[in-house]
Formats: sequence, C-alpha cells, structure tokens
Amino acid sequence: MRSRILGTFVFAGVLLLGPKLSLAHHGDAGRYEDDTIDVVGTVVALQLIHPHSSIIFDVTDESGAMVRWRGEFTNPRTLAERYGWTRNTIKPGDKVILTGRQVKGGAAFINLSENSRIVRADTCEEIYKTNSEPERPISCGH
Repeated sequence: MRSRILGTFVFAGVLLLGPKLSLAHHGDAGRYEDDTIDVVGTVVALQLIHPHSSIIFDVTDESGAMVRWRGEFTNPRTLAERYGWTRNTIKPGDKVILTGRQVKGGAAFINLSENSRIVRADTCEEIYKTNSEPERPISCGH
C-alpha cells in the first residue's frame, strides 16, 4: 500500500514538474546579443546531432586571419522534415551566409534558432530560415 501511494506521488510530481524541466533546457536569456549579424564563411563540417545540430565554418576576419566559427541550430529530424536537409545539403567548401545572434563576449559562436537563416553565397538560395523573420534582407553581392 505504501509503495502504491509513493508511486502516485512520484507520478504526480513528474506530471507537474516535467514540462517545466523540459523548458529549462532552452533558456538562453542574456546569453546572446539581441541584434542579429550576418557572417560569411566556408563550411568545414555539418554535425547532424541531437539535441542541436551544428555547422562549423571558417570566416576571414577584418585583419585577414581565418577564424573558426560554430553555428548551432535545430535537430536533424526537424532539418529533414521542414527543410529537406540531408548530410549532403551543405558540404565542406560550400560558401554560406548565416544570419543569427552572436554569443555575448564576441566569441565565434552564432545561435540560429530565431530571426535566423542560412543562404548559399554563390546562388543566394535560402536553405534554412526560422519561423521568426530575420531583421533585414540578405545581400549576396550579386
């Protein structure tokens, strides 16, 4: 009888706290800049992993030095279902323009979860865009 009562309390606790715990993972308040930036780079790797996929890319900074960046965005299933992505959608050597929010402090990390997009630099084809609109149109230099 005691184990049944205890089991009921544990189950009720999971039902009450479960949604709050699952949302806690996505809290990034204050972690990223409010404004988005555009970053032009060359793909090094696409990592289709859970819970967040990543794109690793090289960017030439103002001084001409190569800087390795990382962009984090949605999971592989969402990429496949919403955008038709596969492991071959972008490949090492592809030139891309990413719009997203840079991590505060200026590190070479960009969040691609809101107000974001990825565009092929050579064709200006938009291959990824979040549900929220990016703040400005993209310029591919054509």
